[in-house]
Amino acid sequence: MARISWVTLPNGKHVEIALTYIYWVGRTLSSDILVKVWIERNRKIETLDEEELDKIREELKLYQIEWDLRREVAQNIKRLQEINCYRWTRHKKKLPVRWQRTKTNARTRKWKAVSIANKKK
Repeated sequence: MARISWVTLPNGKHVEIALTYIYWVGRTLSSDILVKVWIERNRKIETLDEEELDKIREELKLYQIEWDLRREVAQNIKRLQEINCYRWTRHKKKLPVRWQRTKTNARTRKWKAVSIANKKK
């Protein structure tokens, strides 16, 4: 089991996919990192030695990921709460924050989907 920035990466996965288990690391960033450190994308995590994992860790230190980023997002939302702005009220009501339409869209953000059973005609 490999651990990178306090995240345990799954053994059976390819390196490119396993890196996406880290918060804010997507497929594009993981493939860019692997190109920079000269590691093949389709290798499995368990085949990497400690030296290659260290190269990946050093490259990831250049980015703000995992707990640093989570802390910053939480601080941003807390700042909105302290100044009592409109965006915070949208966060609090669990509605879309950035002026999206809510009359017909935003079903996943607003409430759980309810199936209509035995609808009378």
